[in-house]
Amino acid sequence: MRAAGVAAAVEAHRAFSRDLARGWIRPIRLLWIDGDHTYRGAREDLDLFRAHLAPGAIVALHDVLHMFEGPDRVFAEDMLTSDLFGPAGLCGSIGWAQYRPVDGGKWRSERRALARRIARVIPLVKDGRNPTGLGKLRYKLWRGFVPHVAPNPDDWVRMVR
Repeated sequence: MRAAGVAAAVEAHRAFSRDLARGWIRPIRLLWIDGDHTYRGAREDLDLFRAHLAPGAIVALHDVLHMFEGPDRVFAEDMLTSDLFGPAGLCGSIGWAQYRPVDGGKWRSERRALARRIARVIPLVKDGRNPTGLGKLRYKLWRGFVPHVAPNPDDWVRMVR
């Protein structure tokens, strides 16, 4: 972080999220969720820190579209369907959405369209299943219909401004 010049702006913690959340009192501008890949675990991480999100904060989940039910479902079912969030998308395996509790509804149709595409892969990885054979081919096919290429940085900054 020092080499990247962000050490003063980033605070890293090595702890279980439920333990860290107990004493958390400050606003969060970037919430990175990457731990328990079950739906229950990923949902708990979001729920534990949601009250601390600053307006305009970015919530990012790692391993969306990587054969884990938790990040897929939390992103599609809990973030993309909620008007607490505004612009959203994927960059590789990172699902992100901006916390916009006042005007998140402006992006409802775009978020819901993305949620519908992701919803197709969820049954194939439900309950920790790792698809094989035809299921794996189906997973790869449906995953291919979900836009997850890196956005143009200038366009992304304008979107979340």
